[in-house]
Amino acid sequence: MIGRELARIGLFLLMSLLPLSVVRAEPLLIAHRGASGERPEHTLAAYERAIDQGADFIEPDLVLTKDGVLVARHENEIGGTTDVADHPEFADRKTTKVIDGVEMAGWFTEDFTLAELRTLRARERLPDLRPANKRFDTLYQIPTFEEILKLVRAKEAESGRRIGLYPETKHPSYFAGIGLAHQAPLLDLLNRYGYMTEADPVFIQSFEVGNLKALRAATRLRLIQLVDAEGGPADLPGTRYDDLLTVQGLADIATYADGIGPSAALVIAPEGATALVGRAHDAGLQVHVWTLRMENPFLPAQYQRGDDPEGRGDFAGYVRAMVRTGVDGLFSDFPAQARAAMTPAP
Repeated sequence: MIGRELARIGLFLLMSLLPLSVVRAEPLLIAHRGASGERPEHTLAAYERAIDQGADFIEPDLVLTKDGVLVARHENEIGGTTDVADHPEFADRKTTKVIDGVEMAGWFTEDFTLAELRTLRARERLPDLRPANKRFDTLYQIPTFEEILKLVRAKEAESGRRIGLYPETKHPSYFAGIGLAHQAPLLDLLNRYGYMTEADPVFIQSFEVGNLKALRAATRLRLIQLVDAEGGPADLPGTRYDDLLTVQGLADIATYADGIGPSAALVIAPEGATALVGRAHDAGLQVHVWTLRMENPFLPAQYQRGDDPEGRGDFAGYVRAMVRTGVDGLFSDFPAQARAAMTPAP
């Protein structure tokens, strides 16, 4: 019994010294907001389920509270992901703001202290598409980033394997503009929990460019430039994501980031796989594609199945096709099903 425990600890220590890409030959599996296909997104329950299902990394989107605490929400607007509308004491907090050029109405994390957010409970963001997740509504609080770090440490001790963190800085220019910049609290927490170098299982991602360049000057942790099929970085008006994906654009990204995070449509178009993965690899960049989901509305037409627009399609086929493009990692709301599709049968 003692021998097996020592062996387990030895394996854990060995894995802690290796990048996850060395340990696993297939693409990294990144749990998008946790196992968000099965639990309300960005809750400790969703992250823990993803870890138990074998995800290599969990992805918290990070926003800030009024008192400067990093918390996990897809957006700083929380009307659709919490029960804040049911709290009359916060009725006067509802407002309209312009975030990255888009007008948004609702309740925003930066208008609440952490203590106030603690009185709220998370809800399923896509209740019509994922009705089974509604049974978990109001069970979970909004987690802080530090609570997520503590969960990862506990699950590493339990499982004997490294579990990666893949935080996204949400609207970093907006938050910096109101005196709540991500960088200091993010790097402080990561450093305090032992994440400091490119060998550590961390990727920090952003749709903005200046945010990543500032991080590159401050940390050796790996960085990922997110890119979409439309639009451009909020901090570079007049620049399109298309501009970042040219040969020169990718070479420029390689000066401050370790990879790109393209939307799935940039990797598999209706007519088939594109040349993006090869171009990015030629520039020395990893490619982590987002986001693979099981439901028909999120699948390319060739992988949709049945007449139900909200039904599930050929997810396994889609995952395998994405793996064949040579991507280095993929995001999914369904880590268990994605892992099963990626892993060859014995």
